[in-house]
Amino acid sequence: MASVPHTANLTEGHKRVIIASSLGTIFEWYDFYLYGSLAAIIAVHFFSSLPSGSAFIMALLTFAAGFAVRPFGAIVFGRLGDMIGRKYTFLVTIVIMGISTFLVGVLPTYATIGIAAPILLVVLRCLQGLALGGEYGGAATYVAEHAPNGKRGLYTSFIQTTATIGLFLSLLVILGCRTLLGEEAFKDWGWRVPFLISFILLLVSVWIRMKLNESPVFQQMKAEGKHSKAPLTESFGNWKNGRIVLLALLGATAGQAVVWYAGQFYALFFLTQTLKVDAITANLFIAAHWRSRPAASSSSAGCRTRSAASRSSWRAVCSRRSPTSRSSRA
Repeated sequence: MASVPHTANLTEGHKRVIIASSLGTIFEWYDFYLYGSLAAIIAVHFFSSLPSGSAFIMALLTFAAGFAVRPFGAIVFGRLGDMIGRKYTFLVTIVIMGISTFLVGVLPTYATIGIAAPILLVVLRCLQGLALGGEYGGAATYVAEHAPNGKRGLYTSFIQTTATIGLFLSLLVILGCRTLLGEEAFKDWGWRVPFLISFILLLVSVWIRMKLNESPVFQQMKAEGKHSKAPLTESFGNWKNGRIVLLALLGATAGQAVVWYAGQFYALFFLTQTLKVDAITANLFIAAHWRSRPAASSSSAGCRTRSAASRSSWRAVCSRRSPTSRSSRA
């Protein structure tokens, strides 16, 4: 891989690339996470012909559809990025994600158009997954190709924070809408507002990315004729490279994803669906939990403090369960 000259300090140009790439990726994660955070409400509107438990499971399967197509998004847009450049591929992925999310916000429900509603919802979720699959790896590649020698790990690490920030942003917008509109109005029609807000984020993202320049490494490789002519064959057709891909996918990324999404969404669904904790309290608890997680290098004393804080937070949440839940358990 070609490289840019070594620079000891983080220059203004580097900061601009990192911030612009990270913001766009944050907005895409925001779009992607909205569905998961609102799955219980979406189940009522788009799978109303089914019993409540089955409707919720179908909503979760629709959520999973976005994950199933993410690898294909990485393949498709990774190839496109090698052909036309990183910048224009960025624009394509952000537009697909923004428009798909906006359309979820205006999509008629099952009560209006019948079976077409959940079908269209699945299609939009798949488009979101394709866009995110191309965006996340593309952002890391773009930043890495701007980084000086010896700094690629540091610079691309900022991209890894975007998922958490995107989750917090989605929870913040949802909490704001619930508070301003009231719970009944939010469940009826206000749940669409966070999806519609994504159109504003789309305009901001496109404006930011239009100001970016093409990756200098890509320009150099293309000028020298060194860019890959058959990236898929080189990545998967060669066992040496394919082995690294499988090791990264199944040995590292898959396990990380299980822990990450179980900690976010399974915990959220358990709080709201099983313990019947009100949605605002559950969202606040999930956000506070991930905000206060100790680093891997925390001392044992710090871990004991965190554990005590977790127990206190859990008792506070459980004390705010709905009266129906408490009476049923009694």
